[in-house]
Amino acid sequence: MAKPRVFISSTFYDLKQIRADLNMFIENLGYETIRNEEGNIPYGKDKALEEYCYKEIKNIDILVSIIGGRYGSESKREKSSISQIELRTALKEEKQVYIFIEKNVLSEYETYLLNKENEKTIYKYVDNLKIYKFIEEVKNLNANNNIKSFETASEITHYLKEQFAGLFQSFLENQRRVKEVSIIDNLEKTAFTLNKLVNYISNENIEKDTEINQILSLNHPLVEKVRENLQIEYSFYIEGFNDLNKLLEARGYTKDEFDEIFSDNTPNEYYWLKETERKNIKITISKEIFENNKLKFIKKNEWKEEYFLYQTSDKEIEIPDDLPF
Repeated sequence: MAKPRVFISSTFYDLKQIRADLNMFIENLGYETIRNEEGNIPYGKDKALEEYCYKEIKNIDILVSIIGGRYGSESKREKSSISQIELRTALKEEKQVYIFIEKNVLSEYETYLLNKENEKTIYKYVDNLKIYKFIEEVKNLNANNNIKSFETASEITHYLKEQFAGLFQSFLENQRRVKEVSIIDNLEKTAFTLNKLVNYISNENIEKDTEINQILSLNHPLVEKVRENLQIEYSFYIEGFNDLNKLLEARGYTKDEFDEIFSDNTPNEYYWLKETERKNIKITISKEIFENNKLKFIKKNEWKEEYFLYQTSDKEIEIPDDLPF
């Protein structure tokens, strides 16, 4: 089963313990942690090592960015630290991002805003003025710039636990909405079909019985049952028994002659059978829905489940007697 992949981005030596605590928290949730010091990132020989970090970000789900007082290693790509470019890459790829800034750094950032024009200002909690310039860049983002301060790893994990729970709740809500959208989509298709039907029944097309029957057949309950159980993605219609039989034969089903040989026992049903490597499949369709081999038009509220039955049974696997043990 696929797991959410969480990339931990930060400078290493000053935040080593924070990274380790976060790794344990994320793995205890059953998620997959991506940390370059653990060898989680596959490196090649054709590019600089940092480029493979940025490439790996395209394959993650969440990036946790931790900003402390150390600037860290500068990128060979541009005049920014590697952890800063990791965050920029995640934002560009529209990944879910959580940004944590060490409390003293974030407090002193307000001092920076008041004195950023004065390059002689000395700051206590950062070793490079570029850290504050980067925080300013992040705070000016229009979206995905949720920033929290922290002193301990537990503050980060507590916040992430709440956020991950919120993401899961949103996922469940979206699943419900997907069902609602599906219902609306079906209603739209029905409305489209009815519009076509009205057009055909206009004075200009009043004699076109064949087209009208085709439209009705496209939405026949039997067609829906066959499409659903045989997993047919395209639209089709069934005019009568012969159409149905040819369709099932094309899908590997064979009509069982049992009902014809013992017609007294099974007077009201047709049977089709199909064998796969692991299953036997049987389709039973009532003869009541046909009249003179033509499919009767049946309203959905008049359709009975026994008109169409789709049954499967597992095959018994024979184990040879001469197995070598």
